[in-house]
Amino acid sequence: MTENTKSAGSKRSGPHRPSRDNKRAGKWTKKPAPRCPGLPPEGPILLYGLHTVEAAFANTERKRMKLYATENAQRRLAERDVVVDVPIETLAPRALDKMVTRDAVHQGVILEADPLPAYGPEHLKGARLVLALDQVTDPHNVGAILRSAVALDADAVVTTERHAPEEGPVLAKSASGALDMIKHVRVKNMARFVSEMQEQAFTAVALDSDGPASLEETELAPKTVLVLGSEGKGVRQGVREACSTLARLDMPGEIRSLNVSNAAVLALYVARQKMGL
Repeated sequence: MTENTKSAGSKRSGPHRPSRDNKRAGKWTKKPAPRCPGLPPEGPILLYGLHTVEAAFANTERKRMKLYATENAQRRLAERDVVVDVPIETLAPRALDKMVTRDAVHQGVILEADPLPAYGPEHLKGARLVLALDQVTDPHNVGAILRSAVALDADAVVTTERHAPEEGPVLAKSASGALDMIKHVRVKNMARFVSEMQEQAFTAVALDSDGPASLEETELAPKTVLVLGSEGKGVRQGVREACSTLARLDMPGEIRSLNVSNAAVLALYVARQKMGL
């Protein structure tokens, strides 16, 4: 499994808020950098895109502050029965463009909100299918994986506190609302997390091209953690050794490897079939 998509717009992807004096002029200042890349930022973030903003309004755990939107986008949110419970500032598309990165597709709507709470392993009680990402750093890939995890009804996506993307606009937009629909758990040590989950009767399966059997042939417990690794390195040795077993994804075609987000979809689908979910 590889993570072969580079993050776009990284030079301007940090969280932004309007300054008091320049709010109307469309000038924006950056908030302080987050404590650690894989942890939630300390200050508010800007979420953009209709699906992303709609999901944020539907999430009771998301603290929302202010909505910036065109008149047309406000009508579209109303058509989707989105209850806007924060102040609204109507702006032209060009003013919204200045609030986000140059390549961002905001669809006429930007929500200023706090990051979600920092979920931990203690929030996984009752979980059956968990997807763990060992140092997958590209926010586009992680966002796509979050979306697939929601579509395939996984209970959580786990990343490391370091060497993982922060909860920012790029990750949220790539997830297309999924960030507010599934628990995104962050752990300090992935190997320790895997061991702790096995103590709770989970089977931990590391996806590795050198696995002794395909995932279809691998026995899974009623509670399973699937572990996928990053570009080049794959799942790190210490994490592999902590897992119950290794399994591979066999590809019948000429291309034998998949982007990590595609591998996650296939692994989740196979796991659900085997677990009878």
